[in-house]
Amino acid sequence: MVFIAGFPAGSWGTNCYVVATGTGAECVVVDPGQNATAGVEQVVRENNLKPVAVLLTHGHIDHMWSVTPVAGAYDATAYIHPRDRHLLADPMAGISRESAAMLLGGTHEFVEPDRVEELADLTTIELAGLEFVVDHTPGHTEGSVTFRTPYGAAGGQAEISEVMFAGDLLFAGSIGRTDLPGGDHPTMLRTLTSKVLPLADDIVVLPGHGEQTSIGRERATNPYLLELIETGPDGATGRVTRGL
Repeated sequence: MVFIAGFPAGSWGTNCYVVATGTGAECVVVDPGQNATAGVEQVVRENNLKPVAVLLTHGHIDHMWSVTPVAGAYDATAYIHPRDRHLLADPMAGISRESAAMLLGGTHEFVEPDRVEELADLTTIELAGLEFVVDHTPGHTEGSVTFRTPYGAAGGQAEISEVMFAGDLLFAGSIGRTDLPGGDHPTMLRTLTSKVLPLADDIVVLPGHGEQTSIGRERATNPYLLELIETGPDGATGRVTRGL
């Protein structure tokens, strides 16, 4: 069973996750957002972990604010899709006017971590004794990805085949907004159709914001997925509001 610790970080409440095979092992940090450094330090210290990589589901500032300090503190490598890599050094290019206004007058300087690796669709990366399947899931941003890792049985509970770190692709009862730079609603609908609907119901979804859910729950109750099931990506409509 995989060890996963998560906490909401910063003013956007972005979920940051620390993932390992168990305590006292190497680990991976997923989406260290605003003010996530202290939370990562606490999880690492309390569980005697060693971060070796930082995985970014996409380049929006609320998900990558702390990537450089976290990666630098532990000499870890950052992973991001090439279509979003430019946002590491220029995150303002991917946010709304309202979000940018929140940061005006600040002294924040964003630079790439020392080591950055680019992600590709349908590849498997092995980190900290774990395997992560990378799915390129554009729509929220051009370089959005999800990471799926095997999970296994949990103490007599129902089998959970995988955990998916979904970023701002899929939430409990909603999906990611597409009205920011790099977003595209028709692309999002195609991504949900090709990358989410075929997945197994027992996969646990750990989203970038809000509570965890599952593919089965969302297939049965999420209004956006229900519409896609009924009409397909060319007929689906609806306003998307979640995410930065």
